[in-house]
Amino acid sequence: MGLKQVHLHVKGRVQGVYFRASTQREAKRLGLSGWVKNRPDGGVEILAEGEEDGLKELIAWAQKGPTAARVERVDIRWRGFQGDFPDFRIIE
Repeated sequence: MGLKQVHLHVKGRVQGVYFRASTQREAKRLGLSGWVKNRPDGGVEILAEGEEDGLKELIAWAQKGPTAARVERVDIRWRGFQGDFPDFRIIE
């Protein structure tokens, strides 16, 4: 499948429910790198890189999120792999 990058905007009740920490844990489990951060509009933004299969698993997970989250929509944009991230971080 190969290395790719995906940019996600997650909308719904996704702040204050450990979404970022849960995303980081899931991304690390899948061997992905990148970052996750809260957006001013109340959503969460994710930029992840790695094997396409792992990215697809992260997308499927993001469509549900952690137990307390209520995901309404996930906007997905695929991009070419850049290799810019040594690990997966939470950006404040």
